[in-house]
Amino acid sequence: MFDDLSDLYQQVILDHCKHPRNFGELPNPTCSAQGHNPLCGDQLRLFLVMDGDTIKDISFTGSGCCISKASASLLTESVKGHNKTDVQQMFDQVHDMVTTGEFKGDVGKLTVFAGVHKFPARVKCAILAWHAVIAVLKGEGQPVSTETEDM
Repeated sequence: MFDDLSDLYQQVILDHCKHPRNFGELPNPTCSAQGHNPLCGDQLRLFLVMDGDTIKDISFTGSGCCISKASASLLTESVKGHNKTDVQQMFDQVHDMVTTGEFKGDVGKLTVFAGVHKFPARVKCAILAWHAVIAVLKGEGQPVSTETEDM
């Protein structure tokens, strides 16, 4: 059964990589964030439309490895309609999951990245978009990089 589950997760990641959701620049974003992973070459830009503290709409552009692109795609599906507090909680749960493999709460579809902790070089790929969305929600204007100490 574990092999079937791994195959399913692999298929979800490949689907989001080949057919990313919410890919493209929003016409009138209220804010945006950039992220870069020099080790893998991942580059992305998030575009958000905020309604107060709530993400009304979100999209991304960029290029990178399959894990990075799938993570950004699933992030856009997961955070749309949620407020800053919810997104911070999601970030904390996803970060714990991809770095330790442990689940602290229900992360829904994002469980597809649970196995990433076994591949330390891929953790930064999986978490890049999440660091970018947190940075923009905190009002930080600088691009995020996986080469900073707090990643």
